[in-house]
Amino acid sequence: MFMTTACRATMEARSEMTETRIQRRLAAILAADVAGYSRLMGQDEAGTLAALREIWSKRFNPAVATHRGRVVKMMGDGALVEFGSAVDAVDCALAIQRAMADHNSDRNGAEPIEFRIGINLGDIVIEGEDIFGDGVNVAARLEAQAPRCGILISDAIHAQVAGKVSLTFTDAGELVLKNIALPVRAWRWGGDGSAAAAAPAAKAEDLPSIAVLPFDNMSNDPEQEYFSDGISEDIITDLSKIAGLMVVSRNSSFAYRGRTKDIRVVGRELGVTSVLEGSIRRAGNRVRISAQLIDARTGGHIWADRFDRELTDIFAVQDEVTLQIVGALKVQLRPVERARIGAQRGPDLVAHDFVLKAREIANDLLRAEGDNRANVERVIGLLREAIAADPDYALPYAFLAMVYTLEFTNGWLGTPDALDQIVHFATIALEKDPAEPVAHNAFALAKLFSGDYALAKIHAERAVALNPSFASGYGTLGNLEVYLGHPAAAIPLLEKAIRLDPLEGQMYTHFLGIALLLDGKTERAAEAFRHRIALAPGTDRSRVFLTCALGHLGRPDEARAVWAELKQINPDYDLTDHLARLPFAREKDKAVVRAGIAAAGISG
Repeated sequence: MFMTTACRATMEARSEMTETRIQRRLAAILAADVAGYSRLMGQDEAGTLAALREIWSKRFNPAVATHRGRVVKMMGDGALVEFGSAVDAVDCALAIQRAMADHNSDRNGAEPIEFRIGINLGDIVIEGEDIFGDGVNVAARLEAQAPRCGILISDAIHAQVAGKVSLTFTDAGELVLKNIALPVRAWRWGGDGSAAAAAPAAKAEDLPSIAVLPFDNMSNDPEQEYFSDGISEDIITDLSKIAGLMVVSRNSSFAYRGRTKDIRVVGRELGVTSVLEGSIRRAGNRVRISAQLIDARTGGHIWADRFDRELTDIFAVQDEVTLQIVGALKVQLRPVERARIGAQRGPDLVAHDFVLKAREIANDLLRAEGDNRANVERVIGLLREAIAADPDYALPYAFLAMVYTLEFTNGWLGTPDALDQIVHFATIALEKDPAEPVAHNAFALAKLFSGDYALAKIHAERAVALNPSFASGYGTLGNLEVYLGHPAAAIPLLEKAIRLDPLEGQMYTHFLGIALLLDGKTERAAEAFRHRIALAPGTDRSRVFLTCALGHLGRPDEARAVWAELKQINPDYDLTDHLARLPFAREKDKAVVRAGIAAAGISG
């Protein structure tokens, strides 16, 4: 469009003004927009406008004020907000997405209203109450490419908030943005409702924390121990899905089975403030559950109760125990979490019994105890019986996916299509229950092994969004970051996995060592590998990477001694074959390992 004479005269007059009239400052800019706004208006114009007025006044604007932002302009379906701090901008974005998740959970079946949010850090030009400049334009373009219910930030923002916010961002790569001259590296969080289940901004150490010890089997039949263990593990799973509570994993809490325990010692060792213990007696069609919640700092009782019910009520009892614990610990449930408890139908009891038996044997596989080949076959058989008893029950499909993941990495049965089996069963599980974190985690691992990193990250992030205390999920997410070449991003994820599984999370320690090695923290990496070897003396893989770290540290004699131990454990070990099976996205990361081994004077 050609300028009018008047416009040209105005522009020429402005150009003659002194530069001192132009005000600039560095700011974090948040751009938010309603996804599918035109469609929503077409379906229900009055309802959409009324909902947006409520959102702006009661959810969006209060979040901005709380995080010290300034709303620059509102555009009906969007807003532009300025912050003096990158951390405030990101925390505000998360608060908005959480507020929208709560809002949508109360819409009684109406189509959800979902925001896309983009954030950039840049130089802005101020004219009156308005702002302009590339810093603003990039934020707006990032918003256009952000996922629904998600956040897309520039690399400049990511550098400022790393380690200072509770979110874990995924590298979205170099993005070509409309009317922006150079590509912009961006980082993505969330999408498709992830905010509804995302962990709160509080640090893990600020959250109430709990360990659930294995309930004692008080039945006359010792063979019923799988049942008492299964109920304990179900309670752990239910509690783990609550974002305001930090729950230690089953592996670590079950390490106290059969031990005389001082709850205060357990609390210190597991790093929790409360411990749940109890007993279960199953007789015919009746079950009695006694439970007590104890303050791990003082040893005093917080809550205790006994439930004497029909076996068919077992799932309702588990829900009741979960709600009682949440209330006793004064954990605030979000509407979506409260709705989820007890919302799903209970599976067929026979099918669930098969799942409990299979899960008990599968835990032996994770600990590498017993005859692995026989155990894999028994678990697969039990899970297939569970499916036959209740084809719509998602959990046996999810567990089959995880069993085939173990089979793929260990090759106990030599299953040639194990990778396909993982995808097959994980897909069915997610069709039956899209909110099953075990299935998302298995799917993520399958896609990692097949090199589809982007899809793997989506499912791994979804797993920990659905279960904020899912140690395996954080382990998978950290593992992904290692193989993608983002070791610095992997470190806090793997440290969180270890925090959630402090006694049994030795594999996370191995991958933490790799992340530290690739991040140039070689001395700390060597310490991590030594710690892992102490936890798992028969490991060959950690000795490979310890040899590498010692080579880089200029300690070849120590490195060769470790390599000799490796060869005693696995005489057929071959470095080239090992590295070929590791799904590193960057060849230079494999080169780091080869260089360390070569520096130790070892040919591999």
